[in-house]
Amino acid sequence: MSSPERLILFTRYPEAGVTKTRLIPALGPAGAADLQRRMTAHVLVRAEALARARPATIEVRFEGGSEDGMRAWLGGGYRYRRQGGGDIGRRMHHALADAFQEGVERAVLIGSDIPGITTALLRTAFDRLGAGDIVLGPAADGGYYLIGLCRSAWARGVQNLFRNIPWGGEHVFTATRERIDTLGLEAVLLDTLADIDRPEDLALWEQSCP
Repeated sequence: MSSPERLILFTRYPEAGVTKTRLIPALGPAGAADLQRRMTAHVLVRAEALARARPATIEVRFEGGSEDGMRAWLGGGYRYRRQGGGDIGRRMHHALADAFQEGVERAVLIGSDIPGITTALLRTAFDRLGAGDIVLGPAADGGYYLIGLCRSAWARGVQNLFRNIPWGGEHVFTATRERIDTLGLEAVLLDTLADIDRPEDLALWEQSCP
């Protein structure tokens, strides 16, 4: 029987020259890959604390590498799946669709490059799915770092949330909120956090995770 809650982490296998390429000018290929390792581990420590306190399982959706490589890196305590093809919206759609098809009641999807993520915030995301259809964590760059949905919202057509969104730009969060309103759904917002994508973001990582 499936756990009623699933935390889905999107990450990438830390391969030098492929991972976090926008940080390579500041860190070099190996340094950017190492930061990817550290950021993923940072999130997983907080995810594991959540899973110990409530009926939630952790699924790692990855790009690059292989499942064996991911297990060698992060261990055998997680379920691993490839993110699959298409843009980020299509990949998130499939990850959430799989969760609900497998009997999950509440699913929360997060990225791996958010130094401000905490176990308390993850717990709040799941808890607030009882008060709204969708939980969103806005990112400082105009996107979002977390999205959570309940089964009933998915059944009412929320899968359309991910279609024709301008992914990668500064209007992702705004376009998503407009889509939520169009679908007649209710969103609960979490705190705004910054992600680590560009060299100028590195100071935030150093401050948060010295």
